[in-house]
Amino acid sequence: MIETHPWLPFIPPKAKMLFLGSFPPPEKRHSMPFFYPNLQNDFWRVMGLIFYDSPDVFLVPGEKRFDQRKIESFLTRQRIAMYDVGQRVERLDGNASDNRLRIVEPVDLSALLNQIPTCKIVVATGQKALDEILRQAGASAAPAIGESIQISFNARLLTLFRMPSTSRAYPKPLTYKADMYRRCFESEK
Repeated sequence: MIETHPWLPFIPPKAKMLFLGSFPPPEKRHSMPFFYPNLQNDFWRVMGLIFYDSPDVFLVPGEKRFDQRKIESFLTRQRIAMYDVGQRVERLDGNASDNRLRIVEPVDLSALLNQIPTCKIVVATGQKALDEILRQAGASAAPAIGESIQISFNARLLTLFRMPSTSRAYPKPLTYKADMYRRCFESEK
């Protein structure tokens, strides 16, 4: 079965950074209708550690879900855009694993970046996202995890960071992931 991305890109005014994942998990794993909705994914815990020194800041107290309004407000203040590299995908095993996700129709990254003229940094949040970004940029060299390279889209020079997956299937501690992601934000200072 082919799935179409359920959400539009989240693009706050004057976004300076674009985070690109692969594709949302199956709907039964959503705790909210927004990016990184799975409670078993550490993305919002990583952001909480980096910006608030608390992995639980984006959780609704007493509930098993993330606070979408709080997350959108945070992203708007930080000028962070969010989307995924897969516009239409096929799950070969019916789960959220990137290893078993086939991108049937990738997002047009040039068109997406044209909507974000103030964006200077693109962050790949896993291998599947990185591979698609590099393919569309026509780049052959890939940065190491936690590192960056320069890429060009429509003659626009951007910094591309490669970050580790925030899935708990990636066996690294939360603090390790936060230290890696912190590098993206430190680079813009």
